[in-house]
Amino acid sequence: MIRVLLAEDQAMMRGALAVLLGLEDDLEVVAQVADGADIVPAALEARPDVALLDIELPHVSGIEAAAALREALPQTRVVIVTTFGRPGYLQRAMAAGAAGFLVKDGPVEGLADAIRQVAGGATVVDPQLAGQALRTAVSPLTSRERDVLAAAEDGSTVADIAGRLHLSASTVRNYLSDAIGKTGTRNRTEAALLARHNGWL
Repeated sequence: MIRVLLAEDQAMMRGALAVLLGLEDDLEVVAQVADGADIVPAALEARPDVALLDIELPHVSGIEAAAALREALPQTRVVIVTTFGRPGYLQRAMAAGAAGFLVKDGPVEGLADAIRQVAGGATVVDPQLAGQALRTAVSPLTSRERDVLAAAEDGSTVADIAGRLHLSASTVRNYLSDAIGKTGTRNRTEAALLARHNGWL
């Protein structure tokens, strides 16, 4: 029996996935969480073989949780299941230690098969997205540039961003300037839009 943890913030989607996976003879959903911060504690308690993680979760993203799970429970294999089929997300997820990356509009049979393959040691990636990722540049942004650009997305002032990230205003300006230069855009709004579109944020 393959033990599965589900992390999905939409209750209806989480419940439907649990029911559908529960119909498979060799799969057992042993934990369900709605908040990214609950993934590692739930996994430490339930000891799943495979963790299915959405990317967009409250408090801790699925990609951040994948990295934390790799540290806390290296034997638990991670599959990212997301609405956002962006090459940058795929690249970041694989760098964080994910063994699978699937887009939610695929058939549930494909998800069950992917869980089996990943539990058996394979890596499973949505083939169309894999092709896009190979043709797309890896994010040119450093983790700090990414943090500052993400904080700037809502139109926050440099002072607000500096206070939130515990940086000086001049450091924030430098990171924003570097991010704008690296993305080849004209301002921080364009830089953030491009980075979000590519899955770099």
